[in-house]
Amino acid sequence: MDDLERELRDLAGWLQTPEPPEVAARVRARLTAPAAGRRRDGRPRRWRYLVAALVALLVAVLPPGRAAVADAVAGLLRFAGITIVTSPGPLPTGIPSPLPAQRPAALVEAQRKVRFPIRLPAKLGPPEQVLVADPDATGAYRVATLLYRGGTLRLDAFDGQLDPAFHKQASGPGLEWVEVDGGFAIWIGGPHSVAYVDRTGTVRVETARLAASTLIWQHAAVSYRLEGDFTMSEAIEIANSLD
Repeated sequence: MDDLERELRDLAGWLQTPEPPEVAARVRARLTAPAAGRRRDGRPRRWRYLVAALVALLVAVLPPGRAAVADAVAGLLRFAGITIVTSPGPLPTGIPSPLPAQRPAALVEAQRKVRFPIRLPAKLGPPEQVLVADPDATGAYRVATLLYRGGTLRLDAFDGQLDPAFHKQASGPGLEWVEVDGGFAIWIGGPHSVAYVDRTGTVRVETARLAASTLIWQHAAVSYRLEGDFTMSEAIEIANSLD
């Protein structure tokens, strides 16, 4: 219960919640609806759906003192294999190093080299370049990156069951929960620092760079981060078009 409470408090500050009666009604409706709690393929939805619903209810009913505690610890969030820190921090300068052992690969080869299906966004078509990075001892790569628009738009995909693969330092407004393909996602609507986290859990500071607006979500145990110069609605449209 300590771990669950900690996660609930971590999520609390990220949710915009209506007044308590409306929250309670929404939570009750979601939990009792015939289709609630099930994915399109008939399997139960992930636990985070229930956690988010509980957070909304807890934020609405917590006394001000306890709610303040929840807000105070909400500066750190782990979601879809990405750690997001919302406290202010210095923005990176200079040219970042590539991800560990990063190299270009043809799409067919990249699919053989990673342990998850590489899905292409129909809204963007075939990528201009494909990169793979961070292989394990067997030669299986941890990250696949699709590049578009001269590299200014990128889609990173990696096994969401692994430890966090990216570390983001964000500050100011523009972070909010949205929905992609019927599931939760996080939108970071402005420039922020991003660095790679290697297999040992160490933040590779030499990879730190200034990232553009980013959408983060997870599907079938694969985590995605879509980054580029676009609006939130445009990013969601691209994400929803993954085949």
